[in-house]
Amino acid sequence: MLTRIGPGPATAARALPLGPTAPSCRLTSNLPESVLPSDTLVEIKDLRFAYGTRRVLEGIHLSIPRGKVVGLLGASGCGKTTLLRLIGGQLRPAAGHVNVAGQIVHELGNDELYHLRRKMGMMFQAGGLFSDLSVFDNVAFPLREHTDLPAPMIRDLVLMKLHAVGLRGARDLKTGELSGGMARRVALARATALDPMLIMYDEPFAGLDPISLDVIANIIRRLNDALGLTSVVVTYDVSEALKIIDYAYFIDDGVVVAEGPVEEIRTSDHPFVHQFVNGEEDGPVGFHLPARELAADFGLAAQSRL
Repeated sequence: MLTRIGPGPATAARALPLGPTAPSCRLTSNLPESVLPSDTLVEIKDLRFAYGTRRVLEGIHLSIPRGKVVGLLGASGCGKTTLLRLIGGQLRPAAGHVNVAGQIVHELGNDELYHLRRKMGMMFQAGGLFSDLSVFDNVAFPLREHTDLPAPMIRDLVLMKLHAVGLRGARDLKTGELSGGMARRVALARATALDPMLIMYDEPFAGLDPISLDVIANIIRRLNDALGLTSVVVTYDVSEALKIIDYAYFIDDGVVVAEGPVEEIRTSDHPFVHQFVNGEEDGPVGFHLPARELAADFGLAAQSRL
């Protein structure tokens, strides 16, 4: 048995086998499925999803408390971005559900889902900025699209958002004139434009130099606390994530294999967590995806029988 960090800050650690057959990691509740505890914004139960025959999520259980920064950590291709798409309603689960603010996402109609998404902000892996628009117009876009605010108020809000990420002076630049770190900051300002209850960050640290990386991380933490947001950070950059998150979920083989507050993560002897946090080559995370025997792919097996 491997030690697994408990499912919440107030829950003691307990033993749990590593792998896709792991049992539910949440305490049972007598509340209806659509009702969440007051301190929980997102709850995911037994979530399963596959792209065709390739199973990605094999029964994810997790909860995201209000006002916290939660990290979803794991190797590339483990399903972290897929999980964000399920939270946002871009994908529908094969089983289980995602409950956001008391609403089961995959059961919502188009109008209801559209309304829920207005309460979410998203920072995409590559920034997702509109290349033909200026920095100002990129940040103003959701305000113009989703509100009836007058132009002077939109101007003030945009400048406030840009000031929060240190780019008020870049308002007139085109996105092609921005560095990678500046583009991420503009994307972050746009994600907060509507003052959402939830912001999701998909690999916000990828491809950044150390200074830009540290700046983005600090802004994520500062905005979350200043605006009373709830943030979900998807990343494989454990060292940077542990500087800003409150709680971490580690995903592997389609399930949550370990979770806990940052203090426990740093000192955990869980094999997966230890390998991931310390960047070790040997451990439960393999380098190769499952495939046929090498000899079979190169026809060596048939030749050896000749």
